[in-house]
Amino acid sequence: MIVIDKVAYWIEIAEQDIIAANAMLKSKLYLYVGFMFHQAVEKMLKAHYSMQAEDVPRTHNLNRLTTATGLFEDMSDDQKSLINTLSPLNIEARYPSEKEEWLKFLAHERCQNLITETEELIAWIKMQLSL
Repeated sequence: MIVIDKVAYWIEIAEQDIIAANAMLKSKLYLYVGFMFHQAVEKMLKAHYSMQAEDVPRTHNLNRLTTATGLFEDMSDDQKSLINTLSPLNIEARYPSEKEEWLKFLAHERCQNLITETEELIAWIKMQLSL
């Protein structure tokens, strides 16, 4: 698969994850909203990584991916904060001991804010692809 096809693949499924997050928000499935945001950012970072290397790392760690892509240094403090917010939503929010805490955090209004923040971060990562 050529590089542009790999990048397009990751971008397409990241955009589908945002659509899924919005659907989960309408359904009030807030843990899944957070999970899908994590997935969307992860896939956009993998799109960026695909520009640099043939195989993307098989990791869900957003901090590791952000560093591996070289984007970390160019991110704003708000973007870094969002990465830190989304990072545990891939795994931790699914465990019973953490679930109640995350449900308190991921209330409807917070999820709406996360949609905006995540879409802005994804748009920024996408812009970095054209450098």
